[in-house]
Amino acid sequence: MVKASHRNNPTTKRFYRLHELKHRLGVSGSSIWSWIKQGKFPRGTKLSENVTAWDDASIEAWEESRIAASK
Repeated sequence: MVKASHRNNPTTKRFYRLHELKHRLGVSGSSIWSWIKQGKFPRGTKLSENVTAWDDASIEAWEESRIAASK
């Protein structure tokens, strides 16, 4: 039996921590925090007092909006 990937299953959430997000986007953490303060990037979800993560769907939507804006 083939396992369904999380991309094919909309109920499965994938969270990115800051270090993963920096790698995925190729930018610094200070750039990400600056964009958040400017309202240009989705706010993360506080998983605990010292842990913030971003869900895959909001990051993909942001990426798509950047692609669309560049055309």
